Amino acid sequence: MPRVTSSAVNSARGYGLNAGVAIEYMVATGGTITTDGDFKVHTFTGSSTFTVTQLGDDGTVEYLVIAGGGGGGPRGGGGGGAGGYRAATGFGVTETGYSITVGSGGAGQSNSNDDIGISGTNSVFSSITSIAGGGGGSSTGLVGGSGGGGTRGNAGGAGTSGQGNAGGTGASSGTDRRSGGGGGKSAVGANATGSANGNGGNGLASSITGSSVTRGGGGGGGSYDTGYTPGSGGTGGGGNSVSGGGDNGTTNTGGGGGAGTGTSGTSGTGGSGIVIIRYQFQ
Repeated sequence: MPRVTSSAVNSARGYGLNAGVAIEYMVATGGTITTDGDFKVHTFTGSSTFTVTQLGDDGTVEYLVIAGGGGGGPRGGGGGGAGGYRAATGFGVTETGYSITVGSGGAGQSNSNDDIGISGTNSVFSSITSIAGGGGGSSTGLVGGSGGGGTRGNAGGAGTSGQGNAGGTGASSGTDRRSGGGGGKSAVGANATGSANGNGGNGLASSITGSSVTRGGGGGGGSYDTGYTPGSGGTGGGGNSVSGGGDNGTTNTGGGGGAGTGTSGTSGTGGSGIVIIRYQFQ
């Protein structure tokens, strides 16, 4: 493959030390490739390979790696936690292929599963691993990139430092229960109150593709008794808890699934993750 270079024009922009010095730029394959000005953006919504065929003079990329969100807990469980969210610039690569793993969201659960949400799965790019969102709990929420919400008076699951936040704490009144929201990238899940379930924590906006998109929201918490206000999902793909069920987390955001509200409330599935890689190509 011919070397991709630029000369005097780009040198004047500060890409070279002297006018006429040729600058080599990165060339790579894999995923869905789009252009944002002088940058190429590779978006992976399923597992694949990112291959650098020409390193270029810079040799670094920007990345966004989000894991699959946790499923909500059924019939009054906690909201699902958002998938772990990692982003950085200046990440060094070499001329090789990098396996990409895009995590799936945790499955929704019926009322026969003891109210425990299912955690998602990790997303991976090179040495970067984003931890799956924790499932909404039947007691304490499950740990994860962001933790699932707790119920029956128990705490939410812990989040992973730098990737997300903890789920909210549940509340209990006799045989009744209300649940906390799942944690999001930008905020912890809200605690349940005497009259309402907790909302999911909000996600975080990124413009890595050239447009601002918010991802990594936690799922809303649910209650066994439909007399309490169901929790709303956090911004960035978190699923709402609704009477009789829970909404799914949004695909490719890592959003947590909404918990099921009601005695037969089936919970929402966590949203699948995503991997995005960006670098200068001209």
